Formats: sequence, structure tokens, C-alpha cells
Amino acid sequence: MLIEILGTATCIAAGVMSYGVRGRSSQLFGRSVWRGPGDRPALALTFDDGPSESTPELLELLDRHRARATFFQCGVNVRRLPQIARDVSSADHEIGNHSHSHPRFYFRSRRYIYEELMRAQESIGEVTGFMPTLFRAPCGVRWPGLGRVQNQLGLLGVMWTVIGRDWTLPAPRVFDRVLQAVRNGAIICLHDGRCLRPKPDIRATVEAVRRLLPELQARGFRFETVSELLCPKISSRE
Repeated sequence: MLIEILGTATCIAAGVMSYGVRGRSSQLFGRSVWRGPGDRPALALTFDDGPSESTPELLELLDRHRARATFFQCGVNVRRLPQIARDVSSADHEIGNHSHSHPRFYFRSRRYIYEELMRAQESIGEVTGFMPTLFRAPCGVRWPGLGRVQNQLGLLGVMWTVIGRDWTLPAPRVFDRVLQAVRNGAIICLHDGRCLRPKPDIRATVEAVRRLLPELQARGFRFETVSELLCPKISSRE
């Protein structure tokens, strides 16, 4: 009987831990959001892992459709491509913290997590002049200690409503995956980089965005930054 009880308790604990680490709506390891209010037709398009050499292609598409987005940038990539990081900011998009070197935080100490987030804050702030208030964990992995670090740095965690899996799927499947899942207030996760890889191949992402922007706008959706989506009154654009 005792063995059965212990086994059940272990399974429950493992389930709770798994949800805390990867569950998109989990608050266990830090305050986090995964969608905005559903009372109006607005979406937040977000890009992880940049900036990269191909980020300008996405900026051009966003500008063409007068769409704003949030770019969760890695400190290493910001230092490698400072002008592109500045171009994102000067185009009136929002920049979020995506850690310095894109590690997964499994079994990492709070000090390690702090240094990763702080170094990214410093890099983004020094290069662009903007200090992020949003954070997305690499691969969506949260860990004990992260919540305290977020509080120290004034960062709100951001997960996603739908993730396009654009690092592995072709553009038509990314397009379909996103289109089927969007609702008012959705946060869409795509990637303008591939971790820290120089000159990454993001053609699937670019093509999916090329198709998604006009289609979703035709359906009446407005593209906003994550901060605008969560707090509409801060919007600076009519």
C-alpha cells in the first residue's frame, strides 16, 4: 500500500512539475501570459531567436501591411547584429528579452538564470536604447527561481496561444497551423532566427508571414505588440 501511495504521489509531483515547466498557462515559476483579452479582433505576432540576417525581410513585410510585432531577441545575436536590432526598434516594433545565449533552463541555478536575463537586458538596452519589460523563456522552459529573477528585472513572462513550429515545418503547414488556431487576443509565436546560428534559413517563416498578414487582416484582425494587446490604452498608433 505504501509503495502504491508513494508511486501515486511521485506521478502527481511529476505532472505538476511538467506543467510548471512547459504549460503555456502555468504561473508556477513566474508570472506569465499566453493570450490577451478576447473582446476585440487583435493579435500579437511575435518572433523569437533574432535578430538574424533575414530579419529585414520580415520588417519589410510588416511595414508593407502596417503591422506591428514583438521580437524576443537573444543578447548574443543583438551583439552580433546591432544595426538590425536597432532597425527593429526604429521601425516601431517591441523588443523582448529571450535570454543571452538561448539555453534551456532545466536544472539551472537562479544565479545562472539571472545572469542570462541580465546580460540580455544589458545588450538590448545598450544597443537599441530600449529596456525590455517582456521575457520569453527559450523553448518555453521555465524553472524554479525564474519568477524571482523576473521580479528583480521587472519582466513579465510571455508564452503563446499558437506556435507555428516554423523551424521544422514548410510554409503552407505553418500558415495552416496558425490560421486554424487564431482567435481574438491570440499571441502567435514564430522565429526570425534559429537559436544563435549565423545566417539561418528562415524562408518558411518569411513565406508564412507573407501569406498570414493579408489573410488575417482580411478577416478583420489588427496586429499589435504584446504590450498593446494586453493594455490597449498604451497604443500610439491609430
